[in-house]
Amino acid sequence: MAARDIVMKKKVLIVGGVAAGASAAARLRRLDENAEIIMFERGEHISFANCGLPYYVGGIIQQRKRLLVQTPAAMSRRFKIDVRVMNEVINIDPAVKKVTVKNLVDETTYEERYDNLVLAPGASPVIPPIRGIEQAHVFTVRNVPDSDIIKEYIDRQKPGHAVVIGAGYIGLEMAEVLHMKNIKVTIVEAGTQIMNYLDPEMAAIVQNYIAQTGINLLLQEKAVAVDGYTVKLESGTTLPADLVILGVGVKPEVTLALRAGLSLGKTGGILVNEYLQTSDPAIYAAGDAIQVKHLVTGEDTLIPLAGPANRQGWLVAGNIAGFRQKYSGAQGTGILKVLDMTVASTGANEKMLQQQGYHYSFVHIHPASHATYYPGSTTMSAKLLFSSDDGRILGAQIVGYDGVDKRMDVLATALRAGMTIFDLQELELSYAPPYSSAKDPVNMLGYAAGNIWHKRIQVISWDQVASRITQGAFLIDARTPAEVEGGSYPGAYNIPVDELRDRLEEIPPDKEVLVYCQQGLRSYIANRILLQNDFTVFNISGGYNTYRHLEKN
Repeated sequence: MAARDIVMKKKVLIVGGVAAGASAAARLRRLDENAEIIMFERGEHISFANCGLPYYVGGIIQQRKRLLVQTPAAMSRRFKIDVRVMNEVINIDPAVKKVTVKNLVDETTYEERYDNLVLAPGASPVIPPIRGIEQAHVFTVRNVPDSDIIKEYIDRQKPGHAVVIGAGYIGLEMAEVLHMKNIKVTIVEAGTQIMNYLDPEMAAIVQNYIAQTGINLLLQEKAVAVDGYTVKLESGTTLPADLVILGVGVKPEVTLALRAGLSLGKTGGILVNEYLQTSDPAIYAAGDAIQVKHLVTGEDTLIPLAGPANRQGWLVAGNIAGFRQKYSGAQGTGILKVLDMTVASTGANEKMLQQQGYHYSFVHIHPASHATYYPGSTTMSAKLLFSSDDGRILGAQIVGYDGVDKRMDVLATALRAGMTIFDLQELELSYAPPYSSAKDPVNMLGYAAGNIWHKRIQVISWDQVASRITQGAFLIDARTPAEVEGGSYPGAYNIPVDELRDRLEEIPPDKEVLVYCQQGLRSYIANRILLQNDFTVFNISGGYNTYRHLEKN
């Protein structure tokens, strides 16, 4: 029996000990008690919660140890894994299946052979070409030591002004926690909007909220220099900056893969097949470093999120152990807390669908988080993208204050399952007044989308309205006069929906008619009335609630 164990014993080396690497190591041990597993991590920590780093800096997570999901000693004890922190794999020789490792404590090097190698090196922060960013008050946020240094700097120096460069996940999370520490924060974003995975009208809602909090948000501005305790912008503006956070984004860590001669994809990530094998079948890769297929579009992309990374590590372990299973792709489900607001999305956005030539439709609704007669309900803004051909769900975005997470999780599950807008109508979701409405917002998205698919209503977006009016369209505001007094689209003709049947003669019969209300329900009713009276009519998706956010941007 001992001789058989020696022959069959497999040696697996894992490079990287955070999400994908730790997931691969733990599952591989569960599947193969005899394998020799060595994990190399160039940092001092493994399996740390890097998504929690901003909240540790801000003091929301008060105990540093809470960020450490697993320690090297605990993982070694439970899973019989040789965990080597402060050890960096610096070279791979695929021809002889060996790696060269540098011990970062004593600077010595040594070699280890492998039967299978797993690359999970993660991603590194993008460092923009800004003059002066090497200064001591400029920071990136990628690991526990980074957060330690920033926290210590804030506690010691007590900065009054901070500039956050970049408005993605890390940038907005850091802006939030710095703002909560009473530091005056300016976010500098080179793009036309924050969070480029959102469609512009959804991003506008978040941008307006950020402005209301007192955080200074500058779009289409580019930082060019950190000059002392100021940040200079390409426009000539100078911002006070006792603290600068670089949150531009991350890029795949592929240095080791390149040295090994492994293929990279067109995105710059490590190229893997459907079993997560690299161009060398003995070497697997997982996590933020790899190029993946987008579940909706099939497009090659990078999705540096913890959920997909853990899933990929889990699959790699199974494939090495002989339980072969394909990776079906990532859909990019994400959620972000911005002070009291929650922002979530899954699947494709409009830009992605347009690039891929999809025949798609969209719908906006603004439902309450729970029954409005029960105290404390808030309004959320939801957008659904779906196939015009078969109603299949392609993507969703929700912005709101309460109940966003559970609705997005339902939609993400529906998308993964290949469900359609008609399936959303059929979902029987939990209901009680403190939690939802009898028609949950997810059901309402299905009903509204179904009306569009069945051509019971035609919709346009607000960015199409001005050109339609120029071409002679007649615009109706179907709200009450009191609502109109609070603001309306320029030149809109006010006919409250309840008066519409009695005022049809006021509408030019030979013109295209555009209708909006506050959120979309009354304008839908108006559309149905007008359609059955032989008018050519379009509903403006999202209503005035969507327009008022776009108007401010």
